[in-house]
Amino acid sequence: MSKENAKTHSPIFEVIISVTVAVIISLILILLAAFIIKIFNIPTSAIAIINQVIKGLSVLVACMFCLKQPVNGWLKGIIVGFFYIVIAFVIFSLLGGGFEWSLKILNDLAIGCVTGLLSGIIAANIRK
Repeated sequence: MSKENAKTHSPIFEVIISVTVAVIISLILILLAAFIIKIFNIPTSAIAIINQVIKGLSVLVACMFCLKQPVNGWLKGIIVGFFYIVIAFVIFSLLGGGFEWSLKILNDLAIGCVTGLLSGIIAANIRK
């Protein structure tokens, strides 16, 4: 394998690309959800559920398309889920005007890691 090919398929590179793709997907889906919520007058109580679904879908899609090597898919998935939640929290807190620390962050991290774990396992088994 050439050096350039090894770089593009390294586990670290796969995780970085996966997190980046997950954040981009999340931003697009959040904008789409905001538009749909505004048009159809969806109650604010549904927004938390919609946000969790968007986070889960973002991690799943990113892992499916970016984790190419089937080795340690579960571990790469957990790392993707963890760093996606951290970066998404920072980005959306900056966009929202401030950081709000609560137990919700730990909940999001746990859900992100579990979603990443499952997504990594699915991605690794599809590649076999």
